[in-house]
This record gives sequence, C-alpha cells and structure tokens, in this order.
Amino acid sequence: MNIILLGAPGAGKGTQAEKICEYCHIPQISTGNIIRAAMRDGTEAGKKAQEFVNAGKLVPDAVVIEMVNERLKQDDCKNGFILDGFPRTVPQAQALKEMGVEIDHVIDIEVPDETIMQRMTGRRVCGECGATYHLVYNPPKVENTCDKCGHELIIRKDDHPDTVKDRLQVYHEQTEPLKDFYKELNVLYMIEGDKPVEEVTKDTLNALGVKSALEG
Repeated sequence: MNIILLGAPGAGKGTQAEKICEYCHIPQISTGNIIRAAMRDGTEAGKKAQEFVNAGKLVPDAVVIEMVNERLKQDDCKNGFILDGFPRTVPQAQALKEMGVEIDHVIDIEVPDETIMQRMTGRRVCGECGATYHLVYNPPKVENTCDKCGHELIIRKDDHPDTVKDRLQVYHEQTEPLKDFYKELNVLYMIEGDKPVEEVTKDTLNALGVKSALEG
C-alpha cells in the first residue's frame, strides 16, 4: 500500500504516520530523512545534495526527486510506504507519477488554520532540559516555569505566530493544490483532524481499509 500524507504544519501528520506504520507495517519516508541518509551514505544524489547544503542553498526538486526514487527502490518499500513531506508541489507530484510510482491512497488531514495557530503558538519548551508544554493542553504548574527543572520556558522560532502564519501561507499556495491533483486520480481521502487523536486515527485507518485494535 503506497500512501501520501497531506496536511498543513501542525495538523498532526506525524502521529498519524506512526499509527499507519504500526498497523500497516510499512516504512515512513520523510524528505529530511532521505536527504540526510543520502548524504551520509554518499549516494550520487546525496553528493549532489551535499554541494547545495555546503553552499547554504536549498536542495533543488530534481535532486530531491532523484533521492526519493532511490529510496523507494529499497527492499523495505516492497510492500508499500508512507510519504510524509513529499510531494510538496504539483510539479513534484507529476514527477513522482512520471517515475512510475503508483499511489493507492492520499490522506489529507484537514484542520482549520485557527486551530493550528492555537496548537503551535501555545507550545512552550524548557530552554534547559527540553521538556515541552502547551498553554492550553499541557500547561506548567507554575506559569512560564518548567515543572522538571525550574528553568524558564521559551517559544521556539517555529512556534512564533508570524512564523506559523508564513508556513500556513506557503502550504496553502504551494501544497494545497495537490488535493485537486490527487482528487482527479480518485485516490484522495479527506480526514477531519480537529478531533481527539484516537478518532482521527480510526478515521484514517478506515479510509485505508485497515482494521485496527481501535475498533470495537
């Protein structure tokens, strides 16, 4: 079963990817991991990527696509895979199709921007021990203070409201058009992600036709 996960930053794709891996016994493949592994292993595509990274530049689509192609040919992908973070654009999706990669299901985790803003901007991290909190869902016992070590909590750059807004804008402009692309191929499944994690997981597995321990 070949699966693509779509969803805006903060939509909870990571959690759903872990559950799909658990129940379907297939590997999760993320662009970041592919790039790091290819550079570490010194593959041809990895060497190309290293040149761009060393120059402080983004790895171009052509190189990323080449690395994805290399990764999907590995033995652990024979029974399927989950692509998380790729494709990000319609041209990438077209390139994936041109490589002959058949996609069985595209799971789109739908969460309103307002909910994502609350989820991400409410996160706090201890600058000393790395413990994580959330102002609404998992607040510290003492305001702005880590329960574990007593140090001050900080807002990561990725969780700053302006950063979150920018990331959402990029998603809507570049990645959201993939929904129409895969809808035309009749493989798109929309999942309401603004619900408890267990319910989202159950809906996701049902869309994949997978029976799980969550049922019944």
